[in-house]
Amino acid sequence: PPPPPPPPLFFNTQTPEPAILSGLVGSEMCIRDRSKISEFFRVIGELKYIIPLLRYKFPDPDDNESLAHTFERTVSKFGLRNFIYFEEETWTYSEVNQQANILAKKLLDDGVSHGDRVILFMENRPDFVISIIALNKIGAIGVLINTSLTGKPLIHCINSSDSKKCIVGAELADPLEEVLSEINIADKTDIYWVADGNKYRCPDWSLDLKNTLDNSSETQVTISDKVTAKDTAFYIFTSGTTGVPKAALFPNSKIIAASVNIVKGGYRLNEKDCMYNCLPLYHSTGLMLGLCACIQAGAATFIRRKFSASMFWEEAKKFNTTAFVYVGELCRYLSFQDPTDNEQNNPISKMVGNGLRPDLWDCFRNRFNVNRIIEIYGASEGNALFMNLLNKDQTIGMTNAKVGIFEYDVAEDKLVKDSNDKYVEVEKNQPGLLLVEIGPNAVYNGYTDKKASEEKVIHDVMVEGDRWFNTGDLVKTMDVGFSLGRTHYQFVDRVGDTFRWKSENVSTNEVAEILNGYDQVNMANVYGVKVANSEGRAGMVAFNCDLVKFNWEDFSDFVSQKLPSYAQPVFVRIIEELETTGTFKLKKNDLREEAFHLDRVKDDHVYVKKPGTKLYERLDNNFYEIIQSGNSGF
Repeated sequence: PPPPPPPPLFFNTQTPEPAILSGLVGSEMCIRDRSKISEFFRVIGELKYIIPLLRYKFPDPDDNESLAHTFERTVSKFGLRNFIYFEEETWTYSEVNQQANILAKKLLDDGVSHGDRVILFMENRPDFVISIIALNKIGAIGVLINTSLTGKPLIHCINSSDSKKCIVGAELADPLEEVLSEINIADKTDIYWVADGNKYRCPDWSLDLKNTLDNSSETQVTISDKVTAKDTAFYIFTSGTTGVPKAALFPNSKIIAASVNIVKGGYRLNEKDCMYNCLPLYHSTGLMLGLCACIQAGAATFIRRKFSASMFWEEAKKFNTTAFVYVGELCRYLSFQDPTDNEQNNPISKMVGNGLRPDLWDCFRNRFNVNRIIEIYGASEGNALFMNLLNKDQTIGMTNAKVGIFEYDVAEDKLVKDSNDKYVEVEKNQPGLLLVEIGPNAVYNGYTDKKASEEKVIHDVMVEGDRWFNTGDLVKTMDVGFSLGRTHYQFVDRVGDTFRWKSENVSTNEVAEILNGYDQVNMANVYGVKVANSEGRAGMVAFNCDLVKFNWEDFSDFVSQKLPSYAQPVFVRIIEELETTGTFKLKKNDLREEAFHLDRVKDDHVYVKKPGTKLYERLDNNFYEIIQSGNSGF
């Protein structure tokens, strides 16, 4: 596809300072007590960080700017400072740069040029970082593959990218070997195998990359003059929860804009900071909010192949990680751990990420003494970034894009229109479907697949001819107190995760938040399931617990007291372990399909709250047959 135009910026040169400062007008009238006075001055203090962002000059599309340009500037300033901590390894910025130059030269010598696509299939480790920087230096596109993929999804991601070469980590050679006969990269010389310690041997269908590199002399590769801000740097694939994974386009300009905003407005990182990053680097959160932010600031980062709740605080102290890039599920896992000495006086003071739910927010901040929690929101393929720039509680923050929240019919799975055939905006603080207008300051990059890109666009929303990006998410506005006059938002649910039962909409996230408040529930995953002869979907929840000690009577009372009748789960599945995606989002598709069907839930126990009763009881074959016959009374 042709190179995409520059992305939307959270703050850009067209955002006038008076638009921010206007929120101060009349604000003195809002100050009524000491807490409000304190909050007023705290928020005013945020302006010293916001105003420099407003004045920052982001690159024009044809400027010679990229991740590689940013990296080289950082090397020139902080080359001798440590950049990566990984297992027993420590790498400085200069050492990473040298290895990236050597790899870039190898790729050029092997015919990889500006605009070519190269598969990168590797776990989090220094070689991954070296590879993406080398590719960016020559203007090649890194096709970043989810490390959990096998079989048909892996084949699809490789073949749909039309890549010229493949860089595979030794630790992932087996799943690649299984699909070799079905992918469009077949020549041994086009598959570079990258050793991972001494645990593996290079297979005969690939080249041992490190044995082919010329390390004899210092190599300097000048970034190609062809590399510009508008060039695509990466393909990052969606999770594939609504079909096969789709490759979202990430131009250099989007990476620069995100990393500058995150560094200056989010973490407020500098070269003395160190970030804890255990999120997959093939995904935008770990890559852009994590690694690229460190490069922008000259900060160090500790990277981990996979998250470990039991090792987290020990490693945070060992590497003095002052910052943390998160997804909400990681925060929940950490909160489930018993208190440890290492969590006391821990070094983490600031964190940026997404998915920290309101029910966990205050608990996490207070228990671990995190001063700055900057929740962000933005789809990989989307055209807007929301950021909790003012460090408010339980919010995704504000955005510079033009957005609308519209009434959505969950049962019919479509936007609501009025009698004049116009889309209906929701009332203040009510949930609705988030749409973002596509325009010069909110450019929609989309996917490599043009048809899939267009399916996410809704036309003629406010006026004839306009175009809006459909986020597929339900959000609402919220009152966060004094906020410089800027509207703040809260994430509610994915459209597909909200279901309708007893003529009411049920948010899976909101129900899960309440159920997680029961002390014997270990992370609730809520979803809707079909029941014979019933309209909509009945609520069902899966979680792990100690069945021997679980108090069903107490839990049943908790559910009845905390949730309205239509939101109370009809079924409960006790599951040994909840499956998550590579970015730790709870998987629901298989659970929905297996539902309460006793022949499909393996050895898991399923419980049901029968009509007219208050207590959950074990679902047996007799009542299961009644449900399937449509005579259960639900």
